[in-house]
Amino acid sequence: MSKWSDITMYELSIPIGINTPPWPTYEPLQMKFFKRLAPNGANGQLITHSNHVGTHLDGPLHFDTAGRDMASLELTKLCHPGVVVDLSDQAEDFGIYTPEDIEERVEVREGDILIINTGYHKYGWDQPEADERRYMLRHPGPSLDFVQWVRDKKLRWIGVDCGSADHPMNTKIRDWEPMEAEKCDALFRERYGKSLNEVYPWPDRYQAMHIELFRKPYEAIHAECLGGDIDKLSNKRVVIGCFPWKLVDGESCIARIVAFDGFEDA
Repeated sequence: MSKWSDITMYELSIPIGINTPPWPTYEPLQMKFFKRLAPNGANGQLITHSNHVGTHLDGPLHFDTAGRDMASLELTKLCHPGVVVDLSDQAEDFGIYTPEDIEERVEVREGDILIINTGYHKYGWDQPEADERRYMLRHPGPSLDFVQWVRDKKLRWIGVDCGSADHPMNTKIRDWEPMEAEKCDALFRERYGKSLNEVYPWPDRYQAMHIELFRKPYEAIHAECLGGDIDKLSNKRVVIGCFPWKLVDGESCIARIVAFDGFEDA
């Protein structure tokens, strides 16, 4: 413990309150007082919310009927050395990042935790450039070969500073927001000479980062809506801890995520 003074902690979570947007169509956070100090001697509140609002960890049960619940996740899975990669220099609406983009900037070791700074946390609800539609509907996402790369690296979990670890147009958002899908399709045809459905073919690879990774034996789950001090850790190795509730039967959970810098062998 004499070395604890050498450790710096970094906040990687975003604030959560009634204005924090949930993932589209999910239940937002609601909060009210059910008793107050004057008549009751104490303040007390009730909170209701989905598990997918603010910084949260998607658990195996989220996409696998036989998957483990949040209470079953070992601390050694949740807290481990890892790396924060900064891709903000290539940030653009509907952008795509690849394993090569990651490995050009950082060394990702087998069994790591990987945090991806897409640059889109700057559009978070509490930021000066807040833009909920860009944050949730147009953030960058991974190429489809990213899925096999995650498997090969045996990553414990991934964190992203935006609405989803999947590309937004490889989620149900493509159906819910047809005008956004049209914009993305036009951009893909211009950039890649391919249609949206050629880049992310449905139903074959629908929501691949969830469906293809959450099941055993991989359990490569992910946390979404990170932020905080993420820009201070660009391309740096640290110890990363995710602290959800020990939630029995929980498919996912709001979480506090912290990076610890100063461990020599991280």
